[in-house]
Amino acid sequence: MKKIVIADHHPVTRKGIACMLKKSKDYSIVGKVNNGDELFKNLEEINPDILIMEIDMPQINGINVLRSIKTEFPQTRVLIFSTHPEEIYALRSIKSGAAGYVPKTASTKVFLKALKRIAKGGIFLNEELTSTFTSRNVGESSAISRYKKLSSREIEVLNLLSSGKRNKDIANALDINEKTVSTYKTRLLKKLKVDNLADLINQSRMFQFG
Repeated sequence: MKKIVIADHHPVTRKGIACMLKKSKDYSIVGKVNNGDELFKNLEEINPDILIMEIDMPQINGINVLRSIKTEFPQTRVLIFSTHPEEIYALRSIKSGAAGYVPKTASTKVFLKALKRIAKGGIFLNEELTSTFTSRNVGESSAISRYKKLSSREIEVLNLLSSGKRNKDIANALDINEKTVSTYKTRLLKKLKVDNLADLINQSRMFQFG
């Protein structure tokens, strides 16, 4: 039986997931948390097999928290269950350490399918996104292909740039110096094949994967 911790700041969501899995012989809900501090405390004390979490919670730095979880608790598989648009955040989540991504608009059937696949050691993305990512029609010159080659840190910098953050703000957010931020910007311009910051930001906002 897989031990599960649910991390979501909405009580209805936590209760809903728990009720959905209540009669299952495959899963056991061993923790429910609503903020980052509680999350890491539970991960340390319970050492769950699976973490079902919303990436937009108090005391959590969005998608960036996935890298910390992957490093500190590599045995815990993470299923993101989020209000954020799947076509924008799914790939970022997987690249940052999640094992699957399910939007809160998904059906119960899709949620359970994702959970089952992750429990067995697989990666879950919906069929449309998966076919987009693996399509032979996606050439090396396409925006999607270029984006997939970015490192998790480069994606973080790109996300912050697209939200209007300055070099100083990005440096503070990621705990790096401004010179390093400039280096990342140069890499992003080259990897995404754009000539200036405006085009870089515009392209980052237009990434759609299905």
